[in-house]
Amino acid sequence: MKRLHVHVAVDNLEGSIKFYSTMFGAEPVKQKPDYAKWLLDDPRVNFAISSRGRKPGLDHLGIQVDEDSELSEVRERLAKADMKTFDEGETTCCYSKADKTWVMDPAGLPWETYRNMADVEMFGADRREAQPTACCAPSPEKPKKTLKEVADGRKSGSFCG
Repeated sequence: MKRLHVHVAVDNLEGSIKFYSTMFGAEPVKQKPDYAKWLLDDPRVNFAISSRGRKPGLDHLGIQVDEDSELSEVRERLAKADMKTFDEGETTCCYSKADKTWVMDPAGLPWETYRNMADVEMFGADRREAQPTACCAPSPEKPKKTLKEVADGRKSGSFCG
């Protein structure tokens, strides 16, 4: 079996272990004073790239689900852990119509949980075609936005929506 490896530097290991254990619904398989690792078979990985005017590097992370029940389960898990989320609902982004929820990890990295509903012919809403940005995460220049700021930014056209 092949796995995508993603390594994220964090400044709060304990908080990050709690966040990722909640996000993945699993505890780490290896944990050291400065390290933790999860080996996951579920979720599988969806890796995408875009060249839409953003600074190169990690844009956002996410979990794609196949069923509404899976999306509900992740949303419930985040709510039970008292994590602040932004439920975007149905949106058009990255050539797909999807139902999305966003959360920021302790290091300020945006995570989306989403279910694709249909392919579409445009990257996002028309307003972004005039000012291209990567879809759909908060701007990497200010990664530690609150979810209210994320929601306000989406309404102003800074993010997909």
